[in-house]
Amino acid sequence: MGGAPATEAVTRRLRDGMAGGVLSFPLTSFHDDGSLDPDGFRAHVADRLATAPGAVFPACGTGEFFSLDEDEYRTVVTIAVEEAAMGVPPREGVRAWGSVPVVAGTGYGWAQAARLARIAEEAGADALLVLPHYLVAAPQDGLVAQLEQLAARTRLPLIAYQRGQVAFGVDALRQITEIPGVIGLKDGHSDLDRLQRLTLAAPEGFLFFNGAATAEIQARAYAAVGVPAYSSAVHAFAPEIANAFFEALKGGDDGTVEKLLRDFYVPLVELRDRVPGYAVSLVKAAARLRGRPVGPVRAPLTDPSAADLAGLRTLLVTGLDLVGAAL
Repeated sequence: MGGAPATEAVTRRLRDGMAGGVLSFPLTSFHDDGSLDPDGFRAHVADRLATAPGAVFPACGTGEFFSLDEDEYRTVVTIAVEEAAMGVPPREGVRAWGSVPVVAGTGYGWAQAARLARIAEEAGADALLVLPHYLVAAPQDGLVAQLEQLAARTRLPLIAYQRGQVAFGVDALRQITEIPGVIGLKDGHSDLDRLQRLTLAAPEGFLFFNGAATAEIQARAYAAVGVPAYSSAVHAFAPEIANAFFEALKGGDDGTVEKLLRDFYVPLVELRDRVPGYAVSLVKAAARLRGRPVGPVRAPLTDPSAADLAGLRTLLVTGLDLVGAAL
């Protein structure tokens, strides 16, 4: 890992935040005509920050990174940084007001990723989540080289994201931990055998977190191999549920964990799996059901059918009832 003081400070802030709250991936707000809605996004991010997440990750998968142009990306990251600077309520593991780090998404090939990294730097982001590259399969040496090329072109610390066609082996993991500025790995494969080997091979202090879709489903299994931190798409529309689950898991309240899994999270996953892209579309629809100004998804994603929207509403009411919150 890089040893620069700034990188070490960001790593420390992320580690503290990950221990104290879920990792929040805000939705990107659009108007009905598909254009960016900066005011809606600002309100959405402010609402997320008010619930003291461990970190906020704008312009990532849940935020429809793949559909943003560079100007929109700049606006989204800038707003997230501005809102984070306004401060958040104190929470266990969060040191003080305003201490929530902002980790912006970047991706595609390293050349385009570097262009976006410069924008994120200028906007004041603390770090970057490097999303899986576009289209082509690549050997392990190429995956390492992709991060080397990007790290050489940005001052921001990098968190690699393995999902889809990106999967690091032990040797490649050891190599990326030696790249200055690479501080962590987000895992979306849920291959716990491989992940255990990676965590054992990594140097002390290297960050890992669970980035599986609806990560709460596998949170206990990930924690068992040394990866307790996780991202929460549910936090984007029901932070009450996401935080209740996090606190129950952290406090060893298996009864609450299992009730939330059985009655809310598992049915949510079953609904999510009906249509490709629902991992984002349902989250955005649930936020709209709660009156949040996030708007529709952009193509190629599609909004849920009327029948699925009705099922989502029923499930959302059930989940909120479980934690004593209102729609």
